[in-house]
Amino acid sequence: MTDLVHTAHHRGITTLTLDSPANRNALSAALVGELADALTRYGDDHDVRAVVLTHTGNTFSAGADLRDPPPPEALVELMRKIVALPKPVVARVAGHVRAGGLGLLGACDIAAASDRATFAFTEVRVGVAPAVISLPLLPRTDPRALARYYLTGETFGPAEAARIGLITAAADDGDADGVDEVLAPVLDGLRRASPEALAETKRLLTAKVLQGFDQDASRLTGLSAQLFASPQAREGMTAFLERRDPAWLV
Repeated sequence: MTDLVHTAHHRGITTLTLDSPANRNALSAALVGELADALTRYGDDHDVRAVVLTHTGNTFSAGADLRDPPPPEALVELMRKIVALPKPVVARVAGHVRAGGLGLLGACDIAAASDRATFAFTEVRVGVAPAVISLPLLPRTDPRALARYYLTGETFGPAEAARIGLITAAADDGDADGVDEVLAPVLDGLRRASPEALAETKRLLTAKVLQGFDQDASRLTGLSAQLFASPQAREGMTAFLERRDPAWLV
C-alpha cells in the first residue's frame, strides 16, 4: 500500500481511508488500483467482518481525476468489487462527493454522511454522462430524483441524499463524530453477525445489482469512453481545469 490508501483494523472492522489531498481524493488510475487491491486483500481475510470506506480532508471524492483518469473498465471493476465483496462495505462520509465518487457511494452496502456533506452529479457540466456509475446507482436510488440531479448537476445535501436512497442516514452533528455516532450501532451489529450469514445475506441484497453489471457494463463502458473522447468533453474538462465557463453556456 502507498500513501493514497491507508489501512486500520479494530475489532474485526478494517477501515480504508482515501488520502490523496492534492486532488481531493479524485479517482486517479493509481488510487483506483490501490483501493481495488486493498478490497481484494481484505475481502479474503477471515479476520475481517466488514470494511469501512472513508477519507481524509473535506472531500470523500471529487470524482474522476481529469489529469490521470482511470480507464472506465477499471472503475467498473472497482465498483463491482465493492458490490460483490463477501463482507459488507460501509461508507463513512464527512465531506463532499462528486461525480464518480458517487459511484463508490452507491456501490457500498451502507452509507452515512455528516450534515456538512454535499453531493452532485457534475458530469453533464463537463460534457460527459454518469454512465458507468449508474450500474450501482440506478437499482438503489429514486429514479425521479436521479433524473433531476443527473440532468442538472445541482448540488444537494445529506437529508436529500438519504431521502432518495443515495445514503442510508444523515448525521445531525456537522463533524465526523456525528457520523461515527450514526455508524456505531451499525458496526456493532456487523460484529455480532455470523460471517457466513453476512456473506449470504449480502448476496441476496446485491443479486440484482450484479445482474445489471453483467448485462450493461460493456455498453456503459463504451458510452463513457466515447463521451470522454468527444469535442464537448474536451471543452468541458479544459474549462473546468482553467476555471472558466464552457463555450456552450448560454
